Amino acid sequence: MAFNMSRSEFSAYLNQARITGQVATPRENNLSHFQGFVDGNEHLDFGVSWTRDWTYQDVFALMARRVGTSPDPAHTEGQDTISAELCIDALTVYARIFGQAVKEKQSILFATGHPAGLFPIYVAMAQAARAHGATVLGIDEGDSFLDGDIRQIFDVVMFQQYGNLQHTHFPGPMQLALTQLEKLGTLPQLVVADHGMAGYAASAGLPTIGIADCNDPGLFVSAEQGQILVAVPMDDNVLPHLYEPVIDFILSTAGLDR
Repeated sequence: MAFNMSRSEFSAYLNQARITGQVATPRENNLSHFQGFVDGNEHLDFGVSWTRDWTYQDVFALMARRVGTSPDPAHTEGQDTISAELCIDALTVYARIFGQAVKEKQSILFATGHPAGLFPIYVAMAQAARAHGATVLGIDEGDSFLDGDIRQIFDVVMFQQYGNLQHTHFPGPMQLALTQLEKLGTLPQLVVADHGMAGYAASAGLPTIGIADCNDPGLFVSAEQGQILVAVPMDDNVLPHLYEPVIDFILSTAGLDR
């Protein structure tokens, strides 16, 4: 489906769907995650290698500037926000990088730590990449991580435990996938991912584009440090069908048919 919204219409849609605007994540959770990142919480570091020291105040200011969370330090409870304008700006860069990689028929690896939300975005992107001659990389499934393993479904690498695809912030699944590909001499020319999978790939020096929520400061720190090429601020777990206009925007901006 072609994307036929104006920027103002797309912005209004993102806010209405709560992909941006008054999103579901409460202010208290955002602030605790900012502190958790600074403290080195293993669920929040996203595999991001620090190139400078980061304080809570640094992260707080960064998230207001890159994401659109409230800049008021006295606002500690209740509603928080993501800027639709910042989302669209970053999503435009994201789509153009992806489109250029496909145009150049690069090798691309797709991965997600949010199978219940973001998975459909990557499936559509992978299908478009294949259709336009890019190489979508595959992995050998089954390498163990914690008490589960990595799987690749419709070209997207994910982590499963006990037969269930898992929401994970850990970088381990991406580390396993890249180790496999490195042994084969086929490291990706572009990684399209989120959470720890994106953070690890970017810190490893691979060109990476990512999506992150307002309680996920790691990828925005990575972008500030010049590691990840772009981190798109948006709610990462709304109902999957609500991302359909986002998919259309990405593919249209990338110059690709769906």
